[in-house]
Amino acid sequence: MSTLSRRNLLRGHWRTGASAVRPPWSVDDARFVDGCTRCGACVEACETGVLTLAGRLDFPELDFQRAECTFCRRCVEACPEPIFRRHDNLPWRRTAVISESCLTVKGVACRSCQDVCEPYAIQFRLYPGGIARPQLDADTCTGCGGCVKSCPVGAITTRESNKENDEIA
Repeated sequence: MSTLSRRNLLRGHWRTGASAVRPPWSVDDARFVDGCTRCGACVEACETGVLTLAGRLDFPELDFQRAECTFCRRCVEACPEPIFRRHDNLPWRRTAVISESCLTVKGVACRSCQDVCEPYAIQFRLYPGGIARPQLDADTCTGCGGCVKSCPVGAITTRESNKENDEIA
């Protein structure tokens, strides 16, 4: 459930864009939108270019189709506003999600997501009489989004996660 931000309420925008992926270490979406001035300092500081000003109101969000997040903290350091949490916290609770449109489900061998996964959170498991399928270790996954761009059919996304209770197939 998303909280309506004061800024969006006053501007007549009833939805906060809850599907937007905000920078790592950012506060909750409503407080982020309320405190962000959209100056673009975080976007300019981003070392990979994954951070963009996007959406209806040009707030910073990550676009994993462009690049992955390296958790360099340059966006946090560049931001003049207090809209980020301390760096000793986890950057976020995001994890990859691999959908049924994955090529391996259709019997096509592909391991592009495993090839780019630096934390080795995606491994392939052999199935009798079939193609090996990806298995995601949610505890190892950082939610960096590196696997999203690499998927040739767009079968991978990321989502907020409660890593203690998630079961990812």
